[in-house]
Order: sequence, then C-alpha cells, then structure tokens
Amino acid sequence: MNSRSRPPERLEKTLARVSREHGLDQERLRRWVSFLALCGTLERSITEGILKSYCLKGGAAMELRFALRARATKDLDVGLEGDRASRLAAFEQALKLGFDQFTFRLKARVRHMDLADTVRTEVAVQYRTRGWQTVEVDIGPGGAAQVDLVKPAVQGLIEMGLPVPSPIRCLNLSDQVGQKLHACTMPDAAGRARDILDILLIETLGELNYAAARVAAVRVFSERGTHAFPPVFALPAVWRLELETLAVELGFPTTTAAEIEQRFQKIIKLIAKA
Repeated sequence: MNSRSRPPERLEKTLARVSREHGLDQERLRRWVSFLALCGTLERSITEGILKSYCLKGGAAMELRFALRARATKDLDVGLEGDRASRLAAFEQALKLGFDQFTFRLKARVRHMDLADTVRTEVAVQYRTRGWQTVEVDIGPGGAAQVDLVKPAVQGLIEMGLPVPSPIRCLNLSDQVGQKLHACTMPDAAGRARDILDILLIETLGELNYAAARVAAVRVFSERGTHAFPPVFALPAVWRLELETLAVELGFPTTTAAEIEQRFQKIIKLIAKA
C-alpha cells in the first residue's frame, strides 16, 4: 500500500503520537480535545439561537487560558443563564449540534448541588463512530457574568489535525479571582486548596487587576453571605503538602507552605486596599 492509498490515522493513534512528539501528558491532551470540542458546540449554539451566551469557569477556564502553566483539571465548569432546569435543557439542546466530527450525548445521571445552584452531569464524547471520553460537566449560573474572549493557549490540537474554536468565552479573570478567593477562605473550605495556587498563578503572570478583583470580591462575598470581606486567612495544615507538591510540579517561584501562605495573605491585603 503506498502513502496515497493509506487510510487516515485513527484519532487514538494520533493522540498518542502527538503526545509523545510534544512531551504532553496523553490524558491531559485528550481532555483538552474534549473541552474544546464542547466549546465548539456551545459556540454553534449561540449562532443557532439556542444559547445567548456561556462562560467557562473554574480550572478548565484557567487551563485553556494558560495551558501547561495551570494545574490540570478533569471536569468542565460552564455558566449559563436561567434556573437549573432550563440550563440543563438548553445545554442538552446545544450538545445535539455537535462540532466538526464530534458528537455528544448527555448521560442520565444528574446531581443537583443546591448550595452552589449547580447541576452536575456527564457527557459522552464521540469522534466519528468511536467513543472518545466521558467528561463531567458542572452547569452553574452565569447570567450576569463578565466574559473574556480568549484564544486557547493549549497545544496539540492543530498537530492532531483538529479544528480549534477561537475565541472561547471564559469568565472574566477578576470575577474568577473573586470567586476563588471566596471559596478558599470560607469557614468550610475543604477541597479548595488549589484555588490559592490559581490566584497565585494569575498574580505571578502579571494578570491580576487588583482594583477589578476587589470589586468582584466585594460583590461575591456580599451575594453569598458566608463570611466577611476581606477574609482573615490561615493556611490549614492539611493543605500544606498538597500545595507544596503542586507548586513544585508547576514550577512556581514560591514552593514552601509558609511562603505560599505569606504571599497569599499579601495578595488579599493588596486586593482589599486597591
């Protein structure tokens, strides 16, 4: 068989080859493909009038914006207008549009998270006729969110021969800082250690607008009413090893728990005074 008659390489093999050639974690690249394919169908849904807008939030927004400089995440947080039922229905309609040769199916399992006003579901992603991945998606409120139009910074998709939707709609960085600052300083902030490093990353990259972050934080703290702004923060002992390990993995200039705590406390003060 000559090169002209050779069948196209299966996407799984392309994934493995591109990951190897570019030194990328294979499963992380797989998730980037899934996240951006889902962004593609959400963008189509705006053109088709199904959605007015959407915004990516959380770790996925950070990762698509900052690529390997951000921590890896396994789920996709999406903000949509409306109550939980209408958000879920609109999201399911958007999925039916597909993107390029990707199709999507909303799985039956749905979890309502009342405190966060969020629906958690799972989406089966298929490329052509083959299953690709199942992605956990949190669909939260996003009606009043300020959106940044972001060119995805992640690598590998072009090398895989896949289209990259651009720009994508991510929650404004200042709003994201406000939300993360609230989440990791709550009285019950279990599991939110990584929000600290997300804020430190934004600051380290020179992307932290202190005045805008203050406006966003004041609004978020007021709306959620769990504790006062500016928050008093002391790093929980159970977070220390996790933060140190992740800071080293990401190549942060600040890597000890004491340094991370001191830097984060300084950022809180700078935001509060802005």
